[in-house]
Amino acid sequence: MLPAVAAFSPTPHVSPALSSHLRCHNLGLRFHARVRASSRSSSSGAGRARLLLAGAFASIDGGAGHDVGSSAGSKSSGSAYIGLFVRMLGLDNDSRDREHAVCTLWQYSLGGRRSIDEIMQFTGCIVLVISLLKSESIRACEAAAGLLRNVTSVQLYRQMAVESGAMEEIFSLLCKSTVTPETIEQCLCTIWNFSIDENWRYKILRSDVLTKIVSYLDDEVIKFKEAAGGIISNLALSPSNHGPLVEAGVIPKLVHLLQNKEEDYKIIRKEARSSLIQLAIDDYYHSLIIEEGLVRVPLVGSAAYKAFRPLPHSWPSFPDGSEIQRSSRPSKYGATELLLGLSVNEKETKPDKAKINAMIGRSNQQFLARVGAIELDDEGKDQSGSEKNDLYTILPWVDGVARLVLILGLEDVSAIKKAARAIGDASINEHMLTSFKEAGAVKPLLQLLKHSDLPVREAAAYALERLSVSSTICQKIKAEGGLELLLNAVKDPNTHVEQLEKIIYTLSRIFDRGTSMVDAQDSYACNGSEDVTNSETSIQGDIDTENNGISHTVNQEMTSEMIVDFDAISCLTKVLKEGSPSLQAKVCSVLEHFAASEQHATAMIAACTGSVIETILEIGVIYGTRGDPENFDDLPSVVTEEVSQAVSAAVRLLTKLLDFDLFIRSINSEKFTSLLRRMLKSSFPLQSKDWLAACLVKLESRAGLSGDHGVSSIDMEITIYETIPRLVEQMMTSFSFENKGSAVIELNKIISGGVMEYTRAVAAIGGIFPLVKLLEEGDEGALEASLAILYNLSMDPENHPAIIAAGAVPLLKRIVLAQGSHWTSALQLLRTLPV
Repeated sequence: MLPAVAAFSPTPHVSPALSSHLRCHNLGLRFHARVRASSRSSSSGAGRARLLLAGAFASIDGGAGHDVGSSAGSKSSGSAYIGLFVRMLGLDNDSRDREHAVCTLWQYSLGGRRSIDEIMQFTGCIVLVISLLKSESIRACEAAAGLLRNVTSVQLYRQMAVESGAMEEIFSLLCKSTVTPETIEQCLCTIWNFSIDENWRYKILRSDVLTKIVSYLDDEVIKFKEAAGGIISNLALSPSNHGPLVEAGVIPKLVHLLQNKEEDYKIIRKEARSSLIQLAIDDYYHSLIIEEGLVRVPLVGSAAYKAFRPLPHSWPSFPDGSEIQRSSRPSKYGATELLLGLSVNEKETKPDKAKINAMIGRSNQQFLARVGAIELDDEGKDQSGSEKNDLYTILPWVDGVARLVLILGLEDVSAIKKAARAIGDASINEHMLTSFKEAGAVKPLLQLLKHSDLPVREAAAYALERLSVSSTICQKIKAEGGLELLLNAVKDPNTHVEQLEKIIYTLSRIFDRGTSMVDAQDSYACNGSEDVTNSETSIQGDIDTENNGISHTVNQEMTSEMIVDFDAISCLTKVLKEGSPSLQAKVCSVLEHFAASEQHATAMIAACTGSVIETILEIGVIYGTRGDPENFDDLPSVVTEEVSQAVSAAVRLLTKLLDFDLFIRSINSEKFTSLLRRMLKSSFPLQSKDWLAACLVKLESRAGLSGDHGVSSIDMEITIYETIPRLVEQMMTSFSFENKGSAVIELNKIISGGVMEYTRAVAAIGGIFPLVKLLEEGDEGALEASLAILYNLSMDPENHPAIIAAGAVPLLKRIVLAQGSHWTSALQLLRTLPV
């Protein structure tokens, strides 16, 4: 059995010269014994060659036994016969001689860079070693792979090995079913060396060996895990490799290895963490890592935590700031306060799991911060290719969430910015949103909107925008007085465009929840906080609010006037005028909420909001009426969707403002009516035409227009361009037969009015085919309505080919032959068709 090879690491190291000499000496004793035995048994040329090898090895052994600082003569005596061993690797030599030679050279290469240089000075040596990877001898294969492992630790020789085809042969050897564990280790370590160079990583990615390497992450042998983890860590340094690695399933395996706390897994954890940090650069892969229970946390330096001072509390509280309910039966010995006021006998006082995890995480991180062990100065230095100011680590989500919130309370501006942005990046699902809320992230983020540093304010706005996806966090923002802070940021002329966009997105989500602006303050006054232990008080507060509806409405208006002023509406109107279509939709949503107050509507009139809405509608007309309907489909789908959303939001805002006479007098009603009618007739998405029709009717009614823009004419256009297309689409796309039946019945009522334009509209948008299909699927009511509509359509000969092509004739014949209740109507329709 050969002695164990040197321990390996991501950057391979060779053992000291003295230890290699001792190993070489031990190998020499065994080798002399084998040679003597073979010489006694054979007097052939091979036996004599082994005697020569014995003498050569004796010289190498004697030379290697000297110190590194020995004379040149001694050194040369140890390396004089290296050429002999290299020659014995030739294909024309006996297989046993080749085996002994490669084993000797492998052991000699453990002496370090000088020994490797002496071996590699012989041209063609590397090719002969690679050829032994195909040997039938297990020892020869292992020795050849081991020698390649040591040789490829040097960059110059690593390139020579690749050019000689070493990678392909190592891949092939590793994939053999008969390969031994020792050889597997050498192969993996050699591939580890190859993966150091970015130029050769693509070969590993594009070979079948990647799946094999990933499988070794689950192997029971620690050495295999270490080598496989090191290879993946190097591969992950190239962003272009992330996709194949994730597809190979490395993320769950790396997470499992990182969570193993055994001492033997120290190197493996290091490599797994390095790989996950690199993969987390991509947002999607970061989400996958979070789904596995880990969070990426920035490394801010141990000096930043020196400013940490835990806040004193007269009474314990949860991380989100809500106080823990005091026990109704305090202990005379003071144990009540010692036990945080929790009573196991009162079920309502038990915190839920999210609060418990938040308390555990806060306790862990604050303890580490107090003792100075939360972050070490040398942590993160192994992240190759990372900038000094852009280092991260990976933590379990309980600790990661708590640490991010803790960093928000530090004084280091750079650390705060990184933590706020990391919170936004990690807010990908309801679980993480709840975790950040319970950890108390909302309040410090809101306070950071007032920070003097612009990047910090932008990072806080980004985090709040990502967190506001959750309705409970929107309520928390309102409860913490966040609406006023957000609106103050909108009014601030120093607010950056990107920050302003995030704030408006947050405001729109808060208002889209269907609650008023002052619900937060009313809720805060009634409930104090969102503590689960105060649920009974919260319910009672809701009851009191419902019983005092009139006063509540008055309070809403008063508080709304206090928070929203002309400056805020003026700034929002400016953003509405200059923003992108997606941002315009969000601003309209916010202004629509404000438009419920006459005072705010007056402020919008003064800010010329109506003219901005008119401009948005004009843009919608341009996008919706480009020549013919087909041109609208040629536009990028993203642009089409954003423009339609902006127009729909602007129309909803316009509809809300039409409640005020002052606004109606401030706009050109005829121009607005013309724009709405043109968009109604355009190829704009059908879902956007619902609000167009409603706004058009309301505008016509409130403005009292007549003449060419009479009500009857508008009603007809709404029916043709909105109602009929909506009903036909419902018949075509609905999965419910009941919905299809109600749509065709309503459509029949419209067609039975006798307006020829209505039947033409049905035929023009492809309504014939779903009508014919309902002849087979529909119930009695749907069947009757379908026959009636198709009969009206058949009055126009141009519709006959479409009715026949839809397969109406066989269905009509079947109905007639069945002699059902509607067979006469089917026969009448059948007679109008040219069959």
